[in-house]
Amino acid sequence: MSKALDGKLALVTGASRGIGAATAIALAKAGAHVVLTARTAKDLESVEDTIFQSGGSATIAPLDLAQSDSIARLATAVGERWQALDILVLNAGTLGSLAAVPAIQPKEFAEVLTLNVSSQAAMLAAFDAMLRRSKGARVIGVTSSVARKPRAYWGAYGASKAAFETLIGAYGDETAEISAIRTAILDPGATRTKMRARAYPGEDPHSVKAPEVVAERIVALATNGFAPGHFERVG
Repeated sequence: MSKALDGKLALVTGASRGIGAATAIALAKAGAHVVLTARTAKDLESVEDTIFQSGGSATIAPLDLAQSDSIARLATAVGERWQALDILVLNAGTLGSLAAVPAIQPKEFAEVLTLNVSSQAAMLAAFDAMLRRSKGARVIGVTSSVARKPRAYWGAYGASKAAFETLIGAYGDETAEISAIRTAILDPGATRTKMRARAYPGEDPHSVKAPEVVAERIVALATNGFAPGHFERVG
């Protein structure tokens, strides 16, 4: 039986666990071939095995997006094998330390901005040509509520996500009239992830939704499409 995303190529960053892993598995179940990227090869292999066991297909690409040449090498490798990229899920990110604004450490803040902002811009630049060759490319950026509603002690992370949203939105505005690329920003809300456990160490993880709930919504966006500049929050 045909599936909604048969013949589509997807790339998911931060695919070794949490929302990224669940999204990769869900996209593969819908028929897409999924390129999985994250720093830890062992965890990526586990996600890949899950995809294979359910009859899907995937390729792992272990790398650190914060390294200057890693994204260019990834784009070259993907471009040598496939002509177009249909779905790009920008999920990778880092929390950094939660601290009052006067206590933000410049070195750590720079590291947060590198992964959450600079690396995302590099991903869009590196895969722009492949996205433009798709008949209906979808770029979905995973954000946080603190990007739009500042919260005490979340200044560094919130600022990085606000910048990330601006990049995604600007890219979508630039490409909407001259290509089939559409961009969306998705706020997953409270979700059972390692990052949330770090931010809320006393919280019962079963009191918040599983990553698979968010993954289902991302697959729906990738399958059904959306208007330019789409934003939504998963309740």
